[in-house]
Amino acid sequence: MKNVDLIVQMLEDAGVKWAFGVPSGPVLPLIEAMRNSSIQYTLTASETSAGFMAQAVGALSGVPGVCVSTLGPGATNMATGVGAAWLDRSPVIAITCNVDSAWLDRRIQMRIDHEALYSPLTKASFGLRHGKVASQLAEALAIARAEPPGPVHLDLPEDVGTATPTESATSVESNHKLPPIPASTFEQVSAALAKAKRPLLIGGLTLTRASQPKRLVDFIDKQGLPFILTLHAKGFLPESHANYAGVLGRARRSDVQAFVHQADLIVAVGYDPIEINYEEWAGDTPIVHLSTETAERGEALRLEVNAAGDLNAAIESLAALPTQANDWSATEFEAHRRNLDEQLRPEGAGFSLNHVLDVMRRQIPPDAILAYDVGAHTHQIATQWRTDEPNTCLCTNGWSSMGYGIPAAYAAKLVNPRRTVVGVVGDGCFQMTAGELAMGRRLNLNVPIIVLNDGWLSLLKVKQERKGYGLSGVRLGDPPPSPPHYFGVPVRSAKNEAELGEALSWGLNLNGPSVIEAYVDAEIYSQTVYD
Repeated sequence: MKNVDLIVQMLEDAGVKWAFGVPSGPVLPLIEAMRNSSIQYTLTASETSAGFMAQAVGALSGVPGVCVSTLGPGATNMATGVGAAWLDRSPVIAITCNVDSAWLDRRIQMRIDHEALYSPLTKASFGLRHGKVASQLAEALAIARAEPPGPVHLDLPEDVGTATPTESATSVESNHKLPPIPASTFEQVSAALAKAKRPLLIGGLTLTRASQPKRLVDFIDKQGLPFILTLHAKGFLPESHANYAGVLGRARRSDVQAFVHQADLIVAVGYDPIEINYEEWAGDTPIVHLSTETAERGEALRLEVNAAGDLNAAIESLAALPTQANDWSATEFEAHRRNLDEQLRPEGAGFSLNHVLDVMRRQIPPDAILAYDVGAHTHQIATQWRTDEPNTCLCTNGWSSMGYGIPAAYAAKLVNPRRTVVGVVGDGCFQMTAGELAMGRRLNLNVPIIVLNDGWLSLLKVKQERKGYGLSGVRLGDPPPSPPHYFGVPVRSAKNEAELGEALSWGLNLNGPSVIEAYVDAEIYSQTVYD
């Protein structure tokens, strides 16, 4: 038995099923140990995608996702994916395989200080050393899962990995249980509700880690509150609810913001300002902040309540509060949603993303998982795509790195093999990660990837337009005709709703991956992204 076997055994015991990465000499001992285990070493086209896949696995399952790289460029490539886990709050173990211990302080080929690289991107960064492998890994697993979850980096010198263990497998229990928020805090919340005429609730990223987030609906119904969500919280409260009022800071943000401005109290439950700072949207409206971490105070913020603790207990305490009357009406909620839906679908537009999403919503089941990338389409999807199911919308928000969509979609299919999974990416994102299609083919993952082919980096195009700049550096070129396949993955194209519907049915019924190139008009984003 070697230390790499010990590491793999402990990862197995923690529930790890996959490790994502690109091999090299120092990684081979760890891969060999995984070959003789239940953990599937999954070859990606780049270490960046390995980090994204580990993040998605951690977000969907709660079990730390694992990504593995070699030293130097492998480690720097993987850092981008690990950053998503850091700012999107997902448990991940990121392992960099290094040179032998004797060379760690030398300036040699490929070697950099991995711990210095990963320290700003992780909750902790540890060097595994002789006699301190099991204990450090146990601590890393506990830290990664502790609230708020996130990535932990482990640096593994090759000689340490191949040495005979001097420790036994061990575990350190993560203390997930936070203390309850004091009852007196909820008396303050009740008093604030009694004083308010138009209180508004917002749910955010931390709500995704509550055991029963929809228990919050009882509080919403009892108090007659409208509610909005952040991008990450989509589906954790039902978007079909009559009091739902949209997603903060995304497409038609001005319409959602106008609704927010009517509020005289914001009740933020599980809100994490890593998504959007309070200062960017709350103005001087009083805020009740209830989460697992307190909010950072700013001079312009009116944090009437700023409390942290057990979020599940907080939701139960909110549901038990006495009813307080307010001035909102169901008619206002309905009119706001109707206007929002109309503005998301401009009249006279050519075949656009709004049509793509409507076709998808009609053809895929309610519990299907949609993984989407970063760009102008992120804004439209966040606002237009409605779901009542948690963990059905995957996107990176805190990190917001292009290239996330395809790896995340494939990771989602690994975690949920019986669920429908669809990926939506822009053509710029597709150029960054098209190589991952080879992994989808190799693993035979039935995941259609819809590429929004409009020839632009559309979000940057809109930003240049808004600033009065000329369009420069954002044109990808006229989209060429679709090829028959990418890396052996079959392709179909769609230039209207009927063609997209046929292509989507084709892709969903294949026994493997597919690409659907939707040739869409980029001009819709000029009307929806920032308006």
